[in-house]
Amino acid sequence: MANFQQLIASKIPVLVDFSAEWCWPCKMMPTILQQLKNSLGNKVTIIKIDIDKNRAMANAYNIQSVPTLMIFHEGEQKWRQSGMMQAGQLEEVITQYL
Repeated sequence: MANFQQLIASKIPVLVDFSAEWCWPCKMMPTILQQLKNSLGNKVTIIKIDIDKNRAMANAYNIQSVPTLMIFHEGEQKWRQSGMMQAGQLEEVITQYL
């Protein structure tokens, strides 16, 4: 979790996708996140965290459902939402922190 703390302390917004292998909507997120990355490039860092493989982190951030998306900026959680979102919607949220 120390590396995670260093990563989210970045001046670049960090989008974290908490997901699980068994989650059907989670399987659609990689395509959406790739569209977002193609649009924003190096202006955003995107991380995917499997809650089943990282239970301590899922508990630390009180993840109750997946996918849960969170945006961190300079070490602070700025935004959180559970459920799928389209790339355009995510881009609108992230650009607030650029």
